[in-house]
Formats: sequence, C-alpha cells, structure tokens
Amino acid sequence: MPDQSVPDSVEVVVVGGGPAGLSTALNLARARRRVLVVDGNRPRHAATLIARGFLTRDGVPPLELRRLGREEVDAYDNAQVVFAQVGSVEVEGTGFRVRARGVRGGADVDVLAATLVLATGVTETMPAIPSIRAYYGTQLHSCVECDGFEKADKPLALIGESADLAERALLLTQWTDDLIVFTNGIASVSADEERALARLGVGVERRPIDDLVGDKGVMTGVRLADGTVVERAGGFVRPAWSPALDFAAGLDLDRDGDGYVVTDRQGRTSLPGVYAAGETTAPGPQQLIVAAGSGAVVASAVNRDLIGIQVDERAVL
Repeated sequence: MPDQSVPDSVEVVVVGGGPAGLSTALNLARARRRVLVVDGNRPRHAATLIARGFLTRDGVPPLELRRLGREEVDAYDNAQVVFAQVGSVEVEGTGFRVRARGVRGGADVDVLAATLVLATGVTETMPAIPSIRAYYGTQLHSCVECDGFEKADKPLALIGESADLAERALLLTQWTDDLIVFTNGIASVSADEERALARLGVGVERRPIDDLVGDKGVMTGVRLADGTVVERAGGFVRPAWSPALDFAAGLDLDRDGDGYVVTDRQGRTSLPGVYAAGETTAPGPQQLIVAAGSGAVVASAVNRDLIGIQVDERAVL
C-alpha cells in the first residue's frame, strides 16, 4: 500500500479488510466508485496457516489471500486500503463521518462517506483452556467445512460449551468415525442427543477439561480435571462469537438478539446508506469464499442505490 494519504471524502468507506470487505471494495472500484477500505489489520484467522475451499486458491494462507486482495483493490486509482483502527462512526449530514487511528504505518483517517459498509466480521472467545491457543489453527480448528477434509479418519475431539455441540458433532461424522464430544462440564448435550450420537459411534465426555496435551507442538490428547488423558489427534473447537462492532455504537442499527446487524438479502441495514457484509450479519459457514461472495452482493446493492435504482427483488432486468 504505497499511498497512505487519505482523502477527506469518498463515496464509500468499507470498514474491514477481510474477504468480505475487499470483495465489496473491488467490485465497487470496478463500478467507478471512490472507495476507501479501513482495516485494523488484526484478522481473526491470523493463526490459520492454510485456507481451504476457495476456488483457484485452495490451500492459500489466509494472510496471503488478504495481501493479494489489497493489491488488487489498490491497483485501481479510485480505491485505497489503509491500515487504521476505526474508533467511531457517526451520522453527519446525509453521510457518515469515519475516524480511525493509523496502525502498522497506516495513516490516521477522518473521512466523510456517502455510504458505509460494515465488514468487520466477528470476535471469538475460546473455552478457558490454558493451551488452546497453542494448537488453534494447526491441530484445532473452528470451521468444519474448511478443515474437515484434512482431519478425515483421525481420532478427533470436539470441544465446546455451547448448545449446538451435538449438531456440529453430527456434521463431523462425515469425516471421522472416531469422535469424542467434550462439554467441559458446561455445554448441554441432552440424553436424546447423546443416544443419537452413540448410535453413530460418537462419545460424549462431560467431565471438565484441565488442559490439552501435546508433544513438540503437536496435540496428542485432552487432559481432564481428574487427570485422565484422552488421546486425540486434534479436532475442532466451538468458540463463542460476537460481532466486532463496538465502533458502530453510535449508529441506530437494527440488531438481532445476539447483536448481529439485521439486513435484507442485499446487505442493506435499517439505516439508509449503511450496509453489512460477511459475518457482521451473523456467523454462518465460515469459509472465506462465502464472505467474498457476500461482499460482491453488497457491492451491487450499494452501486445500484447510489445511482438511485430501486430494484424489486422479484424483478428480472
């Protein structure tokens, strides 16, 4: 990103430089919109070494994918990516004032935008297990669709404290017939769910977890609070997710019960001029290609709205 001088005003500010935000910006740049991407450069998947399932990029490191995306956006004279942490977003006149502090050599931002796209994704809170971060992104993953194939036919753990563990365990049986669900003494797996899992050969371990164990950086098992070690060659963890939207507290946006932004199918929020892309609208499949696709959809809506075209979703142009 050679040019770090930031304009005073643009048509669109995209907050978030992951696949959703960069895809939004790229498509808007190609629509000849003046676009600024403001990215705090602290991606949630920084610990993940390889991303899977992205057509033509299967196996690419996520950080490399972001770098390539930034270069593609910056190649357009009417688009720019700047590393800055957004502190506030406020309505100003008919637009939005975005203020951010530069990070990693990025410039400070104080810009007025006609349109705002929120693409900051989610933050995740892991179960309170001391060594969980040591194995996260290598032996432990959160996205079954992303990493299930590489874990196929191995003895796996599914660790979590949420109410959907049984559902995620059923999904994992697509890849392994040696799976144990660890509830850490917290998650609710009903007796009916446990019986259904047992019919598929899936065990449920309800005792609290002390820590994960490993050898030379490779996870080898789960140590329970009573000292029992259950051998496992990695697996999956279910974090608690929440939208990364503290900076947007000043915007009057409709949210769901978990704090995610409510949008229509094109990413329009309840506040005219504000859109949301990717997991900012609720965590679904966590594949990068899904986020990028969401960004392309939002870019189309933004461009149409900026030129005053209101299209009935049922119409065919």
